[in-house]
This record gives sequence, structure tokens and C-alpha cells, in this order.
Amino acid sequence: MTSAHKTDVIIIGAGPVGLFAVFELGLLDMKCHLVDILDKPGGQCAELYPEKPIYDIPAYPVISGQELTDRLLEQIEPFSPVFHYNQMAEKLQKLENGNWQLTTDTGTILEAPVVCIAAGGGSFVPKKPALDGLEQFENASVFYAVRKMEDFKGKDIVISGGGDSALDWTLNLQPIANSVALVHRRDDFRAAPDSVNKMRTLVEQGKIQLHIGALDQLKGEGTQISAVTIRPKGAEPYDLACNRFLAFYGLTMKLGPIANFGLNLHENLIPVDTEKFETDTPGIFAIGDINHYPGKLKLILSGFHEAALMAQQAFKYVYPDKKLRFQYTTSSSSLQEKLGVN
Repeated sequence: MTSAHKTDVIIIGAGPVGLFAVFELGLLDMKCHLVDILDKPGGQCAELYPEKPIYDIPAYPVISGQELTDRLLEQIEPFSPVFHYNQMAEKLQKLENGNWQLTTDTGTILEAPVVCIAAGGGSFVPKKPALDGLEQFENASVFYAVRKMEDFKGKDIVISGGGDSALDWTLNLQPIANSVALVHRRDDFRAAPDSVNKMRTLVEQGKIQLHIGALDQLKGEGTQISAVTIRPKGAEPYDLACNRFLAFYGLTMKLGPIANFGLNLHENLIPVDTEKFETDTPGIFAIGDINHYPGKLKLILSGFHEAALMAQQAFKYVYPDKKLRFQYTTSSSSLQEKLGVN
């Protein structure tokens, strides 16, 4: 029997909200272990748009998803959180001693009096175009996200899709790529009007190509794509040469095993109160995009607020015999000592 890692709080999800929860819990002397299905911290920010600018983080007029992740990791470093990457939270059960035991799909066992679910929308799975042989090119010359722009420098890129991601990356990759072609089934886009206008200007200037039609097939050898076949409505199909293909058809959010934790669910979200952000099961909390309550806004900012209030209630489970004293980091010497700034 594998021995369990014992801690104060188990956090499911290592995105920005889960990372900030480590900070709020750490200020109150609670240690954390985090479980994430990805191979690194940062959640959506690091996985889907690490270099894409974010404009609504307080005090940062603009910050990338990766920089936000890096700053949060720097902020929580004094509290020495333990990360369990490439693992899915699979089974949760209540122990006789009152603690929760979480088992991951790789067999890791964690035990704590508090569980905080900060899993965003669950596991994000890209929607893929229905094309034969697609899998042979995936992660080599066909991608569903841009993790590092440098990988596309000097490439001949075909981008498919009509939403914000497709338009954003068409605009962002155009300056560094050898060529960029945008393909959409109709000449009507769901993206922000400003992005669509910028795209059309670049088309007029001959800096990118716009092709209206359906994807018919992919061509190439081994893992290397060489062309995308496009079928315009009412016209003959033709090949568009490329060595990189990006498909942005959106993401499917799968809640996964969390749905089997015995929690009350509302449309695949976890209802919580707005005082403690606790679920209907004592000792289990949900913060960030995974939770639901009247007036909920799916903003990173909102998740930070929820993490702060969650920590206040978590303290009562971890230290039932202690009195919680509210302190400010600006004036508390004990908090400053924990942060290493005293």
C-alpha cells in the first residue's frame, strides 16, 4: 500500500487561481499539494496562450499568460508548495479520521482535511477537424495551440477557424512567418470586429491570404504536412502548400472524474456559497471558473477574490482549536517574516 502524502490543503488545478490560493493559504500557515493534468503550472494561461497578452490583471496594463504564471510562482515560493503534474484527480473519499483522501490516475495518494477544486472548466480538449490521417501530423506539423511563437518563425502556415483564436494568431504570427493563409468555410467571422478589420487590411496589402471554403484533406509524408486541400463552395478543390497547420475550432471542456466526487453539480459547474466558496460538502471548496453562484464572472480577478475567502474558512478545518486573526501584509511583521521580506 502506497503511503499518502499528508498536507493541509489539496488543490486540484495549478492555474492562476490555484496558484494564488497557495499564497492566501500560506499566509495562514497552511501547506498545499497541487495536482494538475498538465506537465507544468499555469493552466489555460500557460497551455493555450502563454504569449498572448492579458489586459485585466490589476496593476499590469498588459501581461502574458506565461509571465503571470511566473510571477505567481515567484509569489508563492516562500510557502514551498508541492506539485504533482501529468496527473488527473481520479477518486476522492472521506476517511474515518475526517480527512479527505485523493487518488490520482497514476496512483499518487494525498490526504488533507481540506480539498480546493480550482480546475477551471476541467480538462480542455481541442475540437479537431474531421480529416483523415490528421493524427499522424499532430504535435509535429499540425497544432491546436501556439505555445511558443518562435517555433513558427519562417514557416508557411495555414490557419483554420473563424473565431478569436484563429484571427488573433493570424495577426500575431504574420510578422514572423514566411507566409500565413487563413481558411474559413464562409466569409463571416465570430472574432472581435477590430481583429477582423485588421485581418482584411493585411489581405488587401497582400501580407496574408484569405481562402473561403471547407477543408477537404491534408497531404504530406510521415509527420510533415505539405499541403491542405480546400474545397470552395461550387468550385473545384485545390491545394494550398504549407509546412504548418493550425486548427482553431474551439475547446471542449470535460469535467472528468470530478463529476464523480459526489458533489452537487449545475451544468457541469460546482455550486458554492459566496461567503466561503464552499460546496455543499463540508471541507470541499471550489474557486475559479469551475464554480457557480449568482452573478459569477469568469475572470481571473474573481478567482483571486474567491481564493482569499476560501482560505479563511479552510483555516477552521485545518486549525479547529485556533482563533483566526485577520492581518494585513503591509503592517504585519509575522506575515512579512513568512514572505521573507522582514
